[in-house]
Amino acid sequence: MQLILASGSPRRRELLEKEGIEFSVQPSAFEEKDQGLTAEETVEAFAKGKAEEVFSRFPDHAVIGADTVVALDGKIIGKPKTVERAREMLACLSGKTHTVFTGVCLITKELRLSGVARTEVTFETLSETLIEEYIEKMRPLDKAGAYGIQDGYPLVKSIKGSFTNVVGFPMELVREFLRKAKIC
Repeated sequence: MQLILASGSPRRRELLEKEGIEFSVQPSAFEEKDQGLTAEETVEAFAKGKAEEVFSRFPDHAVIGADTVVALDGKIIGKPKTVERAREMLACLSGKTHTVFTGVCLITKELRLSGVARTEVTFETLSETLIEEYIEKMRPLDKAGAYGIQDGYPLVKSIKGSFTNVVGFPMELVREFLRKAKIC
């Protein structure tokens, strides 16, 4: 059974490739709409929606979808649409602990699995200079919370939980689902 990643995320693709898993990519056309859910409920609902949309087009395949958000004080911080918003987000996260949630959903003809990974991330206190340099060099407009932990910048003081969850694809949960589906 061929695996399809229902995401155009280069980070998710890289993480699956590192595992040596064969797959193809079919970005989902699922439309993310705020449903007034918690961050944890939102990522699970969006991961299911993405996987279901792609599975409806490829019903003879296994489809895995995911969604990641950053939440601070229980409120979802999305992806910044502007440099100014990225600057505000990073300043807001500076010196604080936030939570990264990623929902994962795997669908086959025989099986539907979904779950959520949670990681606590504490930021260093960031200077304005570091924030400006990071934004200029890393262009974080496509990243939840305006940062990528894998970028190598000294933004993060500590994490409690899955590193790959913060990257956007909790491989511990992904591997568990793939084993249950007998895909790897």
